[in-house]
Amino acid sequence: MNELLKREISLLPNKPGCYQMFDKDNNIIYVGKAKNLKNRVSQYFLRPQNGKTFMMVKNVDHFETIITSTEKEALILEMNLIKKHTPRYNILLMDDKHYPYIAIAKKNENPYITISRNTNNSKFIYFGPYPSSSYCYETLGVVDKLFRLRKCKTLPTKPCLYYHMHQCFGACINHISKEEYDEEIKKIESFLNGNNKEIIGNLNNLLNESISNLEFEKAKEYKNLLDAIKNINEKQQVEFMDKIDRDLIGFSTREGYVGIVFFIYRQGKLLSKRKFVYEIIGDLNEFVGNIILQYYANNIIPKEIDVFNKDLKDYIVTFNENLNVIYVTKGKIFDSSSTILDNSKEALDEHFLTARIDDNKLELLEKLGSILNIKTPYYIELFDNSHLNGTNAIGASVAFINGEPYKKLYRKYNIESFNKNDDLSSMKEILTRRYKRLKEENSRYPDLIILDGGLSQLEIGEEVLKELGIHINICSLFKDNNHHTSGLLNENGEKIDIKNDKPLFFFLTRMQDEVHRFAISTHIKKRSKDMFKSIFDDVKGIGKVKKENLIRRYPTLKDLSFATIEELTQIIPKDAAEKLLEKIKKIS
Repeated sequence: MNELLKREISLLPNKPGCYQMFDKDNNIIYVGKAKNLKNRVSQYFLRPQNGKTFMMVKNVDHFETIITSTEKEALILEMNLIKKHTPRYNILLMDDKHYPYIAIAKKNENPYITISRNTNNSKFIYFGPYPSSSYCYETLGVVDKLFRLRKCKTLPTKPCLYYHMHQCFGACINHISKEEYDEEIKKIESFLNGNNKEIIGNLNNLLNESISNLEFEKAKEYKNLLDAIKNINEKQQVEFMDKIDRDLIGFSTREGYVGIVFFIYRQGKLLSKRKFVYEIIGDLNEFVGNIILQYYANNIIPKEIDVFNKDLKDYIVTFNENLNVIYVTKGKIFDSSSTILDNSKEALDEHFLTARIDDNKLELLEKLGSILNIKTPYYIELFDNSHLNGTNAIGASVAFINGEPYKKLYRKYNIESFNKNDDLSSMKEILTRRYKRLKEENSRYPDLIILDGGLSQLEIGEEVLKELGIHINICSLFKDNNHHTSGLLNENGEKIDIKNDKPLFFFLTRMQDEVHRFAISTHIKKRSKDMFKSIFDDVKGIGKVKKENLIRRYPTLKDLSFATIEELTQIIPKDAAEKLLEKIKKIS
């Protein structure tokens, strides 16, 4: 830290406000807000950082602050500064695509219906958003055929085909009363809100009548309309009977990243899903809360916003009283929490899987060999084990050849050692059994073994290879204090930081994920669900439904041990989450 930064930190006030981080070229690279500028800004430089925060701090040459009266004012200022300067380390929802809406120009003299991605015009009423343009156009096509509002934005001088097909009032040649328009708009609103049973009944009657009169062309038209309505209804099958416009929001974390998912319900029907994945900077709830606040600064605010974390709810409402945020703990909406969390986890999985999918795997293998000072490891084996308090313990190994999984060489092991609760003992058994057999069969050894338990597992691996009298290159992944994969340990136990080498980081993470997935799936098949449920017994606040949600979200003890309080409190009360983690800590 240079002398200028030290002096600036010493002068920081204990007041709310915004801070702007500058690089050596005087470019603003990060904007933040704080309840206490001195406490917040000094944390960046006086505490160890990692990932994106580390890179940001590394590039800070100096900073400036703007004092405000309240933290709320600081948040508004922060958003304005971010929009103005677009700093490279700030989260900007620039990729936030605007979903299509069906819009009715209700306040126009001759109302018309169209599709819009802008929902800020008060002269229109909006329905949606729809998950895709094709879905929106499909729905509009049905509305156009069933109702008689004009389809053209500018009135023509003579009637068009829609008028002759009885799908338009013909405002270009007829005077249409406000009462007629209001009645038609009322019918359209009802249809778009899902009330289409009467229309379906009428269409079925017309279909049967056409068939009886041998009017097969008409019958085909009615049949196509019925099929289109059925398709629309099927896409809206997830619904709440209260018909309230609401958004459900959940999040999951992994390796210093957060996946946030919005389930968008309109008139009680699930219409679309929005997902965002970002690297976390600072406090998790505050980080997620700021993304949510930024999202609603640019999107329609529903009647209610449902979250499953009380601290997150408290943070959001502190800065925007116009948002009706509800902390949900029970009922049908809460039952949806596990689905939303599954989707947020899936968003993270997809991000880690695809973020570097196009990287040249052979180049990455060459880079891996170079930093480990070994020949390029074209054949790699990774190991993991899984158990529940020592029961149903299994070990697993996976193989990658040329950077691709090679499932013919996947292996699973039932742990036979006496202390099945000891991960190091289990790892020693797995490695011994694997490479003792390869030695006896005179089979090819891998070019590299990658373990997942830091220095302790690396030492066990080297011990096994020494006892067997064989040499295989070996390394281990290590985690930081937040249980996020941070780097590699080479054979000498020296740390190699890979967190900021994104291509290599994601490449190794995908391998790590695969062995973890294989170990978990093998373990789940072996044990019964009842044995796992026992971990939740005697924890007040965890009933049958919450227990099932936890099992679904965290299928193993290892998964639970890495869960954060913020994540768990989306499923169970905070005190129950604390007791559960305390219980897991004792038996792990």
